[in-house]
Amino acid sequence: MARLSVNLNKVALLRNSRRTGVPDLLHFAQIALDAGAAGLTVHPRPDERHIRRSDVPALASLLQPLRPRIEFNIEGYPDERMASIVAEVKPEQCTLVPDAPDAFTSEEGWQLNAAQMALARPAIAAAKGLRVRVILFIDPDPGVLPRVRDAGADGIEIYTGGYATAFRNGTEAALLAAIGETARKAQTLGLVVNAGHDLNLRNIPPLMRTVPFLAEASIGHELTADALEMGFGPAVRAYADALRSD
Repeated sequence: MARLSVNLNKVALLRNSRRTGVPDLLHFAQIALDAGAAGLTVHPRPDERHIRRSDVPALASLLQPLRPRIEFNIEGYPDERMASIVAEVKPEQCTLVPDAPDAFTSEEGWQLNAAQMALARPAIAAAKGLRVRVILFIDPDPGVLPRVRDAGADGIEIYTGGYATAFRNGTEAALLAAIGETARKAQTLGLVVNAGHDLNLRNIPPLMRTVPFLAEASIGHELTADALEMGFGPAVRAYADALRSD
């Protein structure tokens, strides 16, 4: 089965719409852990529109008695701010994304051309020097995988947003095949295979049949949307169950 890492960004986004501290991020993190989450994910963007920098050490403290069995995954663009956050809390996993700090959301993976290699390699080396697993966010493209390995990363997170859009339209076959090909090649190269973006209870089962060796899925937006109907704890349990391969 794949591990479920609950992305708390959308809980923080709702909190930030008021000055009351409601909903309490640590409370919902604890609900996720109690409901069977295998990890927590945050993406502390510079504009702090959802996760704030101050949330990161607070969550690390909450997780401390459970780590490394329950993992902390920090996502972000590899700038000095991100490097300082990773150095401060030393998460089990750091997922590097190539989008600009002011991007709306992460919708494009690393291509690892010369300019991106110059950006990624030092960040990867610094995080691995802290014994942090480093994952690169990539499109479902097997061609980029040798460059992922050459950059020194430990694994990949395959961007599944395009697959999710195609699934809604009933045209997902080609993208699902590309995800499967990318995952299998990554496995042969010894890379960890994660996935994420817009995964939900309907599109996860075909993904798991295609990539039964998936290590982890980081899920926040769709899980939080389902939680509006199901409740947060039941939603976490449902997503954890869905990530069990058939």
